[in-house]
This record gives sequence, structure tokens and C-alpha cells, in this order.
Amino acid sequence: MTINMNLFRKILLSATVFGVMASGTAGATGKIVIDGSTTVGPIAKAFASHYTKTTGVQVTVSESGSGNGAKSLINKTCDIATMSRAMKEKEEAAAKSKGVNPVEHIVALDGLSIVVHPSNRINALSKAQIRGIYMGKYTNWNQLGGANSAIVVIQRESNSGTADSFKELVMGKDNPISKRAETQSSNGAIKSRVASTPAAISYIGLGFVDSSVKSVLVDGVEADVRTVKNGTYPITRPLFMYTNGNPTGAVKQFIDLPKTPEGKHIISETGFVNYY
Repeated sequence: MTINMNLFRKILLSATVFGVMASGTAGATGKIVIDGSTTVGPIAKAFASHYTKTTGVQVTVSESGSGNGAKSLINKTCDIATMSRAMKEKEEAAAKSKGVNPVEHIVALDGLSIVVHPSNRINALSKAQIRGIYMGKYTNWNQLGGANSAIVVIQRESNSGTADSFKELVMGKDNPISKRAETQSSNGAIKSRVASTPAAISYIGLGFVDSSVKSVLVDGVEADVRTVKNGTYPITRPLFMYTNGNPTGAVKQFIDLPKTPEGKHIISETGFVNYY
């Protein structure tokens, strides 16, 4: 059988182009794999739903904590690590030792809300008072103008980016959290605990605040979209996604969602604040 060489070359070129396009449509596994922060989780999940509907590319989102997200990226088991804090120097060093080049992408802004039970008559605290509560200087709400009730202090687990942000923005380097503090594993778990515990206090991402808890003013400023956006709320932080190198193909499209009208709408709908 005689082969038309020009036709053969066209077929070969088409197959090559298709292969390049296919390899760029998703992560190494044929889908986009995301792991990390429970704070960024609602944004990542909403993005994933939108992206799969519009492109057909499957996106899986796990919420194992910012520290585990960094580990997943370092171990090349995810395409995107979601983090509610910046990657630490030791994490970057571990990544580079394994041939991974972490590239930071800011997704949104968040106000770390200080929350109490709705029945608590305390409506405002200073950062110094919050620090004092977590250090154990204040142990009863009556020391701060509240009811005669022992304060139930709740923190996040050590692998949490939200815990790291709280320590950096509120506690400072030399002010350890009291060993009396109770630990919860996620924003959702903290919200449930505070909502069911009249004497509790804790911190959660802005997008998790609802009527089941009360967000107190910090240094006289309410945590909301306006104060987080303009930086006047004193416990404001960026939220991140990290990739191994500069993203391409579907991963780049996903990472760029916060810059699109659809992505900005999703961020607002989830209760967080647009960065772009």
C-alpha cells in the first residue's frame, strides 16, 4: 500500500499537537489535585465546582491543613497547595531539596475573626486583651467586664496556617499560648465549639462567621470586607495557593480564577475578600 507522505506528516503533526494540548489540560494525574488549608477550602471547592462544570477537568480538594498542603506539594502528590499563611523558609528549603520550586499566588484576603458565644456581653477586645486571654493572664470574663465565668480558650492545631497567623499577628514571638487552651482541628470545628459553649473564645476565618457565633471588634474595628480590604482591621492576612514552578495549562487557568469576574464573584460569595 502506498502511503501519501504529506498526509502522514499532517497526521503525525496533528497527533503531536493533540498530545501537547492534552498534557497541558490538567495536572500530572490527568486531573487537578489540591490539598491544604481548611480556611481556603471553601474557595478551592467552589472554584473546583465551577472549573469542572466549565472545562470538564476533574478537580479534587482535600483540607488537611496548610502544613500538610506544603508537604503534599513538596512530595509532588498535589498540583496546588492551599495555605492560609506564607510558606516557611524550612518548607521552601525542603521543597528545593526535592527539586520542587514553590511559586506563591495570592488568592484572596481574610480577616481572622475573634469569635465568642452570642450570649457573651463582651462586644470588643483589644489585641493586648486577646493576647492576655491566650497567655492565661485573664482567666475569667469578669476581668474584662463580662460575666463571672471561666474563659474557655480554644486554639487551632499546630499544623494549621490559621494558628500560625494568629501567633504572628496577635501573640508575637515571645508570648506562648497557655497550656490550658483547648485544640480544635478546623474552622468548622471551632465554630461549632464556640456556638455551643457560652464562655468560649477562639478565632476563625472571616468566611466562616455566621449567626451561630459573635465576632467581636478588635482595637475598635469590625472585621468585614471593607476593613479587611483597606487594612484597618488589625488581624488581616492574605490567602495563598502554591504551585511547583509557574503553572501552565489547566493549573494556570485554575490559579488565575481569582482575577476573573467569575472567580471574584465566588470569593465574595464564600465570605472572603477579593485581592485583585
